Amino acid sequence: MADKKEGGIVKKGHEEGIKMAVSILEEFGLPLGLLPLEDVIEVGFVRSSGYMWIHQKKKVEHNFKMISKLVSYDSEITGYVSKKLIKKLKGVKAKELMLWPPVSEIIVDDTPTGKIHFKSLAGITKTFPVEAFAAGQ
Repeated sequence: MADKKEGGIVKKGHEEGIKMAVSILEEFGLPLGLLPLEDVIEVGFVRSSGYMWIHQKKKVEHNFKMISKLVSYDSEITGYVSKKLIKKLKGVKAKELMLWPPVSEIIVDDTPTGKIHFKSLAGITKTFPVEAFAAGQ
């Protein structure tokens, strides 16, 4: 794991970690409310590979009200970020009926569709309006 983090920028603590996570989402055209984090310990990003990691004190569940979707964020979240895309995502699950399939990829469409797609390893793809993941939702 340390090799993935080599050459990465690391921010420690909640305030600095949140600032960095939001700036990464902004830079790559992803909705700013996509990662509702609490008690962040560390956020890191390796620009050359796009590898990002987030450590928070405990698992967080967030209800995105606009789409009535409960999402679980583990204490450790990792993935590879590029323009309008997070792939090989680990640590995020969205509740589907009684199951919590892991979300493995998030893709934001180019405008004008305004859609965001969540893919799971189980082959489930869900599409929602990007506005549902705006900051403060």
